[in-house]
Amino acid sequence: MQAYKIFPTLLALPLAFVMLTNAGSSANRTAPPPAARYEFAAEQNAVLKNSLSWAFGGKMQRGWQLYQPLICHLIGVEETADAEEFAEALARWQRRAGLESSGVLNQPTWTKMVAIWQSRRAYDHSLPVADRLLRVGGEEFFHPERPEELRQVERQTYQAYRKMMAAAAAELSLNAASENYLKIISAFRSPEYQRQLRRQSPRAGRAGLAVNSPHFTGRALDLYVGGEPVSTRDGNRALQTQTRVYRWLVKNAGRFGFIPYFYEPWHWEYQPQ
Repeated sequence: MQAYKIFPTLLALPLAFVMLTNAGSSANRTAPPPAARYEFAAEQNAVLKNSLSWAFGGKMQRGWQLYQPLICHLIGVEETADAEEFAEALARWQRRAGLESSGVLNQPTWTKMVAIWQSRRAYDHSLPVADRLLRVGGEEFFHPERPEELRQVERQTYQAYRKMMAAAAAELSLNAASENYLKIISAFRSPEYQRQLRRQSPRAGRAGLAVNSPHFTGRALDLYVGGEPVSTRDGNRALQTQTRVYRWLVKNAGRFGFIPYFYEPWHWEYQPQ
């Protein structure tokens, strides 16, 4: 399920991101001499990863620790967020992105990162023609009993998904018979079905109330990566982003044309270009 979507105007996001704590302002202090620069930055990151306050989807969020796998992949480092090596890699990325190369993941840097992730997604949510949708067997879904009309996937997306599943199974030694990892939770959802959800659950939040969902295209897949399949609770998302399956997706899904929705670890969109 979708929750808390950012709109295509996300490049104007700095207006939506709000610093509520003094932690961010402390990160903007004059940096110490170069010899101690990344030690200082690492100390700031150790605070900001849990305290940076920002607004998203009508809710206040705190910290960026949940998104460390995506952040590390973006800046090209394997280190933890409070390591000096992380700060050094971040400073190089900030320089390339036209930001102050402080090595501190502060509000302007976080805003830029989210804008980049979101800009890679597709905002054409038009319906596919009928012959572009395949009806997939229930065994490939997290809930095998899912109705047939909700087991449709766009053809090219499904082919790419099968290749990605085969690679993940081989590289992670997944047991398809006993594990549900990477099975499809949700794929194509028609506007009619979405309207039905809104009527049934008028207070379901943006997931249930979405009027322009990427699932309309048949190219968006919710995949099981652990925990509660599609719960946006911070604790659940924290669990999901630590699983080996999710971390494998972060590093490898792009090889198969899949782009993440940063806020939902389970949501991946097929964008081969």
